[in-house]
Amino acid sequence: MALQTKASPPDLPEKIILGVDPGTQIAGYGVISVRAGVMRMLQYGVVNLTKYTTHQLKLQKLHETMLRLIEEHHPDEMSIEDPFFGKNVQAMLKLGRAQGVVMAAALSRNIPIVEYAPRRVKQSVTGNGNASKDQVAHMVSHLLKVDLEPQFFDATDALAIAICHHFHENALPTRSTKSTKKGAWGAFVSENGDRVM
Repeated sequence: MALQTKASPPDLPEKIILGVDPGTQIAGYGVISVRAGVMRMLQYGVVNLTKYTTHQLKLQKLHETMLRLIEEHHPDEMSIEDPFFGKNVQAMLKLGRAQGVVMAAALSRNIPIVEYAPRRVKQSVTGNGNASKDQVAHMVSHLLKVDLEPQFFDATDALAIAICHHFHENALPTRSTKSTKKGAWGAFVSENGDRVM
């Protein structure tokens, strides 16, 4: 679902950010443009993976969709949600694979990637790290000055991830923006390096 917007003056540099909320059933994506500090939405939507019978097919479809978005919008950077941990190890492994194929699509086109913890995204967009999906969607709509379909929470979350990255863009490429709180993927890797090497 694309949105027609007014063209910005051509003499100002533009940055395109692809935000992704990876998932194994539904994955959200959002593409924003930033010029002279002004954000506008280019596209947002979801990849419905529930109709695919195997995890391999789901990953293939997700990868193909990411490549198509990259070819269509030529993003300068990708921002992606850093998965958090639950008790279901198999679910976490599958989610990690989904995140991996999304990142592989960006890496194959030399697009820098930054990961953000869910709490940080919510904090950046709403001012509250415990905000609900409704609150995030409302603030994303307000910040981008567009009416969004509130039922597409995975898509509005992806736009929030892109907006979060814009707010923290000075962190790229040398400073990590990952949360070090217990439960964040970065914290797990740093504490369990022998399990992921």
